[in-house]
Amino acid sequence: MLFSTDVLSAHLNDPDWVVFDCRHDLADTGKGERVYGEGHIPGSFLARVDGDLSGKKGERGGRHPLPDRSAFLGFLARCGVTQASTIVAYDDAGGFFAGRLWWMMSRWLGHRNVGLLDGGITKWKAEGRNITTVAPSPRVVIPMTNEADFRATASADELMSHLSDRKLLVVDARSGDRYRGEVEPIDRVAGHIPGALNRFFKANLNADMTLKPREVLKQEFELLIKPRPPTSVVHHCGSGITSCVNLFAMEYSGLSGSRLYVGSWSDWVADPSRPIAIGDSPTRGKE
Repeated sequence: MLFSTDVLSAHLNDPDWVVFDCRHDLADTGKGERVYGEGHIPGSFLARVDGDLSGKKGERGGRHPLPDRSAFLGFLARCGVTQASTIVAYDDAGGFFAGRLWWMMSRWLGHRNVGLLDGGITKWKAEGRNITTVAPSPRVVIPMTNEADFRATASADELMSHLSDRKLLVVDARSGDRYRGEVEPIDRVAGHIPGALNRFFKANLNADMTLKPREVLKQEFELLIKPRPPTSVVHHCGSGITSCVNLFAMEYSGLSGSRLYVGSWSDWVADPSRPIAIGDSPTRGKE
């Protein structure tokens, strides 16, 4: 689901709507709390990418592994989320971080009424809408009982088992220079998973950070993945964050059923026995 600023504005005082501020910076992990304190959409709760939306890092699993399910459900309960809630997530980067909460709620937990704020807080501010520094009071409810859906994820072992038969199509959401292995500012090894195609997550966005029209996204993704079905697609990025934007764009355009490799590149390179490719794929799709 994609919510306009007009729709969210009309529901700000609706107790069945819960809004999350997911702003973050991979190079400045304190940014989220700082900018939230400086001003956020009224009623929105802070969702920390390195806390609420991720678990503890280990030797494997990547830089942003999934959190403990009960801990995440507890966080949602403290924010008043119930089975009947409509969830809106936003950031200031075109869904860069809000997409992770959307994926966790909609695909991992199976919550139906969850979406992104189109254009995020950037568009909200540009339209002169209200901003506050007051945090909402906790609205504690009984935690939801959704069972985690592990069919929404793919593992490194599964990807390894299909490297030769290509039954899975891996789509890498990182920038082209990182995909090609020309630079690697975060992880210890540069390159990409052999056979992966590259679609930088920003390719889904207009210049103002709103999402491209549904029909445009569908055409672009069909060109990228053809003749494979959407269910054969596995998305990844550096650590399972920006790849959620590609996954959201596919779902929004009607190409449903793709999955997320949560550990992504940071998990892949944690095992030195896994193969790495450098340069462009000869069948790479449009970035």
